[in-house]
Amino acid sequence: MSQVSLQHFVSMEQLSSTDVLTLIKRAQAFKAGAPVPKLSQPVYCANLFFENSTRTHTSFEMAERKLGLTVIPFDTAHSSVSKGETLYDTALTLGAIGVDLTVIRHSQNDYYQDLLDLKPEQHLEMGIINAGDGSGQHPSQSMLDLMTIYHDFGYFRDLKVLIVGDLLNSRVARSNMQMLKKLGAKLYFAGPNYWFDAQEFGQYGQKVEVDQVIDQVDVVMLLRVQHERHEGLEQVQNFDEHEYNYLYGMNQKRYDKLKKTAIILHPGPINRGVEWDGYLVEAAKSRFVTQMENGVFMRMAMLEAVLRGRKLGGLA
Repeated sequence: MSQVSLQHFVSMEQLSSTDVLTLIKRAQAFKAGAPVPKLSQPVYCANLFFENSTRTHTSFEMAERKLGLTVIPFDTAHSSVSKGETLYDTALTLGAIGVDLTVIRHSQNDYYQDLLDLKPEQHLEMGIINAGDGSGQHPSQSMLDLMTIYHDFGYFRDLKVLIVGDLLNSRVARSNMQMLKKLGAKLYFAGPNYWFDAQEFGQYGQKVEVDQVIDQVDVVMLLRVQHERHEGLEQVQNFDEHEYNYLYGMNQKRYDKLKKTAIILHPGPINRGVEWDGYLVEAAKSRFVTQMENGVFMRMAMLEAVLRGRKLGGLA
């Protein structure tokens, strides 16, 4: 079985269609009980989450432990970043004490560029895995979403995918739309106009009303309404949850219109009663729990790709 080898894993844009399918099959193999690669040398990793996270943080740590990596605890709230230390200097410190890999979530878009585009005087020998940067990229969420879709359909070409909600602030939407289009899916977007940038999203798909296409699509990808990113935005100061649910949410009426084979995704955390009526979160067409299960195995595949790319633990 072919393997993906990467120096870093920071963006879906760095992957080919073949890379994606190879990673999906590797993650599926892990899920089916395939043995993990044997490390001949210890590999040390640290998880730096500068934004709150439940699923991604714990999923990465579970994946690391399943692969046999040694996880070095790192508490961002009590780190020297609170004293003004740059992210580069934090990474430099971790590298100096022997950390081989860092998984980082940060509120700044493209934060990882400062860690990858080194100046001649800088030396940082460390693999970077992006666990989400601002409203930019979320490669591990995208990869587990693709794994979940592939399990149900076995292909991507000509699948109709509806992405609904807070598009402008969503790294999930950006990562998924880029790769899904590359894989041949047909994309539709729905949500309030103030969260839709026609110049950015229009090149990937068309904007529709949810009820125009709800009975035709194969995948409905609900996005969390990201209230924490709306500060100062006049359009959302009077956000009405009930109105949003009526116009865009997954309620019983829309659920009943879905095709028999359609599936529903959500990256979590869910605002129940807003993006999704709570009693439908675990309904038959929902893949929310499956996404979380798949996340561990996909992150194992992603971490392994960087281990191989950097020849860590004796892998190549």
